[in-house]
Amino acid sequence: MASNRHLGRIVALQSLYEQDFRVECQDSTVSLAEILDRNVDRYSETIEDKDFIRSIVEGVSTRQEQLDEQLQPLAPEWPLSQIARIDKIILRMGLYELNFENDVPEKVVINEAVELAKAFGSENSSKFINGVLGTALRNNQAKASIKTTKKSKKES
Repeated sequence: MASNRHLGRIVALQSLYEQDFRVECQDSTVSLAEILDRNVDRYSETIEDKDFIRSIVEGVSTRQEQLDEQLQPLAPEWPLSQIARIDKIILRMGLYELNFENDVPEKVVINEAVELAKAFGSENSSKFINGVLGTALRNNQAKASIKTTKKSKKES
């Protein structure tokens, strides 16, 4: 199942990349649903967990603004417009999984994002992705710790 999910993430990345590219080119015919259906159909015999792919693609697409707002402070030296498209999409996917897909261990999410960056990004993409998502994970853990502490104090 793990390699199946890895392939699923690749299909999700391809779908989100195509959508982002076509939107930037002002393609008025772009339809994420059509892109996703075409890409999933292409691997229908290989991929079992199609719902996982749809969840990532639709989740990243509907929460893109929120994910970008979270991303910017994690890489303050890199305005979003200067981050390579593929890296930005991998980061959005990783942030989405860290924040909203609770069935995948956090370290697996980061490792999968790093592997996507190694396969599809530039020479330094994997280090950049690892650093940004590692910071996001630490921030999420710190927030959870603060909430737990406040909750414990209220109950006392």
